[in-house]
Amino acid sequence: MAAKHIGIGLVLLAFVTFAQAGPKVQSWQTDTGAKVMFVAAPDLPMVDVRIVFNAGSARDGDLPGLAKFTNAMLSEGAGDWDADALALRVEERGIQLGNGSLRDMAWVSVRSLVEPDVLEVALETVAAVMAEPTFDTEAIARVRQQMQVALRSSLQSPSGIAKRRFFQTLYADHPYAHDPGGDQQSLTAITRDDMVRFHRRYYVGENAVIAIVGAVDRAGAERIAHRVTADLARGDAAPRLPAVPTVSAGELRESFPSSQTHIYVGQGGMARHDPDYFALYVGNHVLGGGALVSTLGEEVRNKRGLSYSVYSYFSPMQVDGPFLMVAQTKNERADEALKVMRETLARFVERGPSEQELEDAKRNLIGGFPLRIASNAKIVEYLAMMGFYDYPLNYLDTVTDKLAAVNVEQVRDAFSRRINALTGIAVIVGG
Repeated sequence: MAAKHIGIGLVLLAFVTFAQAGPKVQSWQTDTGAKVMFVAAPDLPMVDVRIVFNAGSARDGDLPGLAKFTNAMLSEGAGDWDADALALRVEERGIQLGNGSLRDMAWVSVRSLVEPDVLEVALETVAAVMAEPTFDTEAIARVRQQMQVALRSSLQSPSGIAKRRFFQTLYADHPYAHDPGGDQQSLTAITRDDMVRFHRRYYVGENAVIAIVGAVDRAGAERIAHRVTADLARGDAAPRLPAVPTVSAGELRESFPSSQTHIYVGQGGMARHDPDYFALYVGNHVLGGGALVSTLGEEVRNKRGLSYSVYSYFSPMQVDGPFLMVAQTKNERADEALKVMRETLARFVERGPSEQELEDAKRNLIGGFPLRIASNAKIVEYLAMMGFYDYPLNYLDTVTDKLAAVNVEQVRDAFSRRINALTGIAVIVGG
């Protein structure tokens, strides 16, 4: 039994060492201007491809929900196939086709066996989905109804309302202000022509990043990248987003018939290439990002029983994403919970974490990192993120070293400069 445990330990050690070293990343550009990120993973006879476009809701303009609506339509008919034919085509060959949209980005993904006949169908299908969506009128009506149902559902949730109000208040007239799912007025107003126009502008080679992970060599990856983007127009990259406005502190309270009040407190946070990224990230793990133990959890949940769920996070994007503290509490204790959250943040900004708290956080983050790149599906998401935000090719090699290098003074300095517990915006929704 002891020998077995030693063997398992050696395997885990080797795995962690490999993961911390990071997979070898190669990169190049296609003829249509798309950036390619590739990692060879020969152990499984499969390939994952994720094509990311700078076509998230920040590009909606005056029609909130347009980016998500357009992206949702890609798999509802393309080329010679309607939605049913597309679904049957991939399902009967075990191909997984996906798509989605957030504030910064939209994507299409495909997972396939590398067996030539199956892979060809997968690549032909995803190429048509990106370049030749039909925007069928019946499918548009169906997806519009689905999005309207999702919108109504989110507006029946105090958490959904609080998050929407927070972004609207924090970002004012910035493109990040509105929810990616749109609003009732815009979802009714969006037309087929709007989607065709959006697709023609943003689903182009210069605006794309292709991430490939699987059992192919460099030549095979080049063929895949060419195959999926050959029918895309070259086009132009999306313009840079404007800077985030400075918004004054305030509280927004909204009554909602529920037994629980949802609290969102926060302010502008950081962008992807922020020089304080790792200090803020590790510091927040102590403050409220740890899954089991955090300062907010101790003060709000453990000591006072104010909330079962309380946490904080930074959401870095192309420009400053938010820093948020979130809690759910009984209606009659909402003011007390908000007060404790603010006070806890103020103390953390002033004092920072203890040496032991920081070491525990770093150990947790570094030890958990291998699991974040433990599968091809996870690696391809990392690659897509790296390509989209223009990270260096050795980024995965450097993450654990950068986490380990963070010290208490750096965390205290970063939080004291960047986070002001008195100027945050609070949104409180509940009974």
